Amino acid sequence: MSTATLTGASWYDFPQYYDLAFRDQTASETRFVEAACRRFAAGKVERLFEPACGSGRSLAALAARGYQMIGLDLNPAALGYAGKRLRRRGLAAELILGDMADFSLPRPADSAYCLLNSFRHLLSEEAARRHLCAMARAVRPGGIYLLGFHLLPPDASLESTERWTVVRGRTRMTVTLRVTEADRRTRIERLRMTSTIEGPRGRMRLRDEFPLRMYNARQVRQLFAAVPEWRLCEVYDFWCDIDDPRPFDNELADAIFVLRRR
Repeated sequence: MSTATLTGASWYDFPQYYDLAFRDQTASETRFVEAACRRFAAGKVERLFEPACGSGRSLAALAARGYQMIGLDLNPAALGYAGKRLRRRGLAAELILGDMADFSLPRPADSAYCLLNSFRHLLSEEAARRHLCAMARAVRPGGIYLLGFHLLPPDASLESTERWTVVRGRTRMTVTLRVTEADRRTRIERLRMTSTIEGPRGRMRLRDEFPLRMYNARQVRQLFAAVPEWRLCEVYDFWCDIDDPRPFDNELADAIFVLRRR
């Protein structure tokens, strides 16, 4: 079987494959968002906002549970896919094409979430602060923002590789994430994402590479202190267990921060 390789194409321009790679996390993420809102948000949460909503996995899942959903993303292909998914399921959400560091909502949401590392696409401290300030305007006082991303502990190796395989129907996809470069001084790493998709129409390999900003615990604390509209309530890891908070220390490698709007 021959393999067609797409090099230099953006991973995010193929939302159906991005969706397949992470779909198994949707149920646990949805449960965690609901549980965190019940535990940490003041007042009833009815209106939820997801910046960098991508293919709309959790957007649709939460809309199906009765929430009024708003999603924002910079990629038109991802938003188009999310819209089709919602319509196919008879659901609705407000979808906005925009930059997560520079946006505004017509009216604030009750709470918000961004769980899967998208925050690290903001490559400067200024962009990260602008995002948190925009989110403070987008969430009402007493609401929460669940912000999830990977951290790099001070003694951790700069090299890492992660690989997993998912199967849906007659489609099988293997995803490999590899850090190809990393610099603690500039706080930038380059991540290569390679997906091999096998299905009834043959085999395709999608390869993309992009920079991400690096954080350790101290740097995250400094960033949050620069945006006093938010108060850190609790820290979790990517297992999304609401009853198992994690210490905010130098051992923290993946984190979901529960920020509450003052």
